[in-house]
Amino acid sequence: MRDDSVSGSIDWDALTAVAVEAMGTAYAPYSRFKVGVAGLVDDGRIVSGCNVENASYGVGLCAECGLVSELQRSGGGRLVAVSCVDQHGNSLMPCGRCRQLLWEFGGATMQLKTPEGILPMSAILPQAFGPDDLIERAE
Repeated sequence: MRDDSVSGSIDWDALTAVAVEAMGTAYAPYSRFKVGVAGLVDDGRIVSGCNVENASYGVGLCAECGLVSELQRSGGGRLVAVSCVDQHGNSLMPCGRCRQLLWEFGGATMQLKTPEGILPMSAILPQAFGPDDLIERAE
């Protein structure tokens, strides 16, 4: 399911290095599980985010939340490729909520570096619900 036509033109090492840098700024005093993420935007920018925990566990923010917030804050656009890492710099699969966030801002063709290699979002979140579903079902 790997799409080398897209993933071959992406500097995954550089993208992952930005994710590792972001992970270093994570606020994870409770779980001690730091996460960083970096995304390549369709205009060439790289945006990043880190997880931010809270004493009220349910209001903690995943790294991908910070990523999409930074994407919007810095001008918007579409995510082309994303690398997410754990506190050791290893590729980490985003949680379900974050997969939905990535789908919203990257769509089916966005590439994700996973522990099993580079995969399109269509393989990560098959039959995803997204903006097109709302438009198609609107009156």
